[in-house]
Amino acid sequence: MTGAKPALVVTEIYLSVQGESTWAGCPCTFVRLTGCPLRCVWCDTEYAFYGGKRMTVAEVMDRVKALGCPVVEVTGGEPLAQPACLALLEALVEAGFTVLLETSGAYPIAPLPASVHAIMDLKCPGSGESHRNLWENLSALRPHDEVKFVLADRADYEWAREVTRREGLTARCRAVLFSPAFGLLAPADLARWITEDGLFGVRMQLQMHKHIWPPDTKGV
Repeated sequence: MTGAKPALVVTEIYLSVQGESTWAGCPCTFVRLTGCPLRCVWCDTEYAFYGGKRMTVAEVMDRVKALGCPVVEVTGGEPLAQPACLALLEALVEAGFTVLLETSGAYPIAPLPASVHAIMDLKCPGSGESHRNLWENLSALRPHDEVKFVLADRADYEWAREVTRREGLTARCRAVLFSPAFGLLAPADLARWITEDGLFGVRMQLQMHKHIWPPDTKGV
């Protein structure tokens, strides 16, 4: 319909502390969009697959501005599965926010506004969704973007190690993050493997919010 306003389906909008990426520890407003076509075996946000509230970009912006935090992350689900996500990112950038986008890497990141910080998953085999990786996204990475591997076991680690080396990922973007899947891979094991293999360009991360609050807590 002519003149229709871009609309999104939103699971939640809330203010918390960033738990992952190089932004970990920073206060951040989260805009969690509903829906995801992937079904990673270790997914911790299945509640965002369905439901949600239909909101215009303007309504989302009003809520974000009311929370007052200068850093905003758009996440999901898979936010880029909603076409209006790009309009929201553009509106956030135009309003002067520092904008992070958490994406699975199954959708193109090339159309993102130039200043948006993409935090892009590459799905390891243990996720059950590695066939969804859009490998051309690696060529679209900017110096301020980040790549994340969630690792379920030693096989995932070795896969991520080889991809990182083969693709020269540490030279392509701000950070390459190795994250143990919560409850599946012991952090101490991952730390040992990284140091034993001399992966000095990668950064190990834990999901900080799962150590602050109970792991299944929503809205944090």
